[in-house]
Amino acid sequence: MTLRSLDPRAPWVISTHDLGRRPGSMRKMTPVLPAPVDLAVGMIGVPKDADVELDIRLEAVMEGVLVTGTARVPLSGECSRCLDPLTSEIEVDFQELFFYSAEDAGEDDQLLDGELLDLEPVFRDAVVLALPLSPVCGDDCPGLCAECGVKLAEAGPDHGHQKIDARWASLQGLVVNNEDDQEG
Repeated sequence: MTLRSLDPRAPWVISTHDLGRRPGSMRKMTPVLPAPVDLAVGMIGVPKDADVELDIRLEAVMEGVLVTGTARVPLSGECSRCLDPLTSEIEVDFQELFFYSAEDAGEDDQLLDGELLDLEPVFRDAVVLALPLSPVCGDDCPGLCAECGVKLAEAGPDHGHQKIDARWASLQGLVVNNEDDQEG
């Protein structure tokens, strides 16, 4: 349950004034809002202030306001295999009930602040859960060579390293070419 005073001018704060408390009243919105700060996991995230396209529906119900929506979010990061920069976009769905009163709400439920609701925590949770933990620039990305670090996509099919068994490594210098001795 969230109790705080919301700033009606904040980009992710939405007024439900026009819904009143009339169950069944509904409003659709398609705002474009700036992405919040620190919306990332590991090697990928949403650039700060990037445009987030929302398609949301606010619906008054008996207990509060039900918010259902979809967000299209640009991503920026690096490939977990080859470390090249990458950009992409994801689409996430979310739904949250914002309760009118604390008596109806549970401990983890969201509350309306008067007629205002803060959509940022709901959006943040949906996006963070949808972010890939190991983003890749392509499904066929071969990554980097574990021995020398060269990009395998650029190295070619002949790239390889001579592997010497550690048990025989000390004998490597003892090999002598005896071709001259066998001719005579």
